[in-house]
Amino acid sequence: MRGWTVPRFGEPRDVLELTELPEPVAGDGRRVVRVEAASVNFADILYCRGTYQEKPPLPFTPGLEVAGTDVLTGERVFGPAVVPHGGYAEQAVVGTSYPWPDGMTPAQASGFFVAYQTGWCALHHRTSLRSGETLLVHAAAGGVGAAAVQLGLAAGARVIATVGSADKAAVARRLGAHEVIVLDGPVADVLVPAVKELTDGRGADVVYDPVGGDTFDASRRVTAWEGRLLVIGFAGGRIADAPTNHALVKNYDVVGVHWAAYRQRAPELVEAWQRELEALWARRLIDPLVGAEYALADLPDALDAIAARTTTGRVVVTP
Repeated sequence: MRGWTVPRFGEPRDVLELTELPEPVAGDGRRVVRVEAASVNFADILYCRGTYQEKPPLPFTPGLEVAGTDVLTGERVFGPAVVPHGGYAEQAVVGTSYPWPDGMTPAQASGFFVAYQTGWCALHHRTSLRSGETLLVHAAAGGVGAAAVQLGLAAGARVIATVGSADKAAVARRLGAHEVIVLDGPVADVLVPAVKELTDGRGADVVYDPVGGDTFDASRRVTAWEGRLLVIGFAGGRIADAPTNHALVKNYDVVGVHWAAYRQRAPELVEAWQRELEALWARRLIDPLVGAEYALADLPDALDAIAARTTTGRVVVTP
């Protein structure tokens, strides 16, 4: 079968190799699936670079989540792929898997796990987003941000979305965001006055930040009294500092969200969250947004687009 491997760590385009691989063998309750779609995550880039929290032995096939058909039973399932047999191949190994939700396309199903699980963990476990609160979502037109916007709306929050362009603003509005801020200049110069104006100077009760860097620095200034600033990731590249004196004076929380750790530490929570998410899908209160589909051979292009933050919704590759 064809698949991508990472024989050494580095930038994805420099190290990824498309080659013929042996078909994977599953054990320990895992499944081998014929991949119909694999969702592309920013974490895949970090895996290739060797800078993710978990560093698999070389060589490995990346790709963190897939939707496909069990090669033995024919059942259509989705779920997290198990590295070294990740999703960027014609076949992959999945650990915990879930039945394909009725009505979802392959691309939607492939992106229904990580982004929505992260959002649920952040908004309903690491904090408790309440109806009527203001939720500020950064990078709201991307896959992770779009999921957070939908989950915030489902919880009854007022959602303020930030995006990087007018085209992405249109996407955020279609998602249902109540207000959209286009960060078309220095982040602090645009974000701080805009959020203060939209909240009558109070700030956002909850900030969902998958970007970090300058975005995190500015977000501290617009987090409300007793607010919660959720650290989701560092797509902006710089890991920011969190001055404790500022958190003390404004009495807000800086909350880390490492969702992947729950798969090992508390898998029963992940199962419970998935049932909640499936119930929201059944009511169509959430709807995975797919922005682009690439052929398997074009994976480096997909990862470049993710790294450049030019994409909207989920990006997927299909064998």
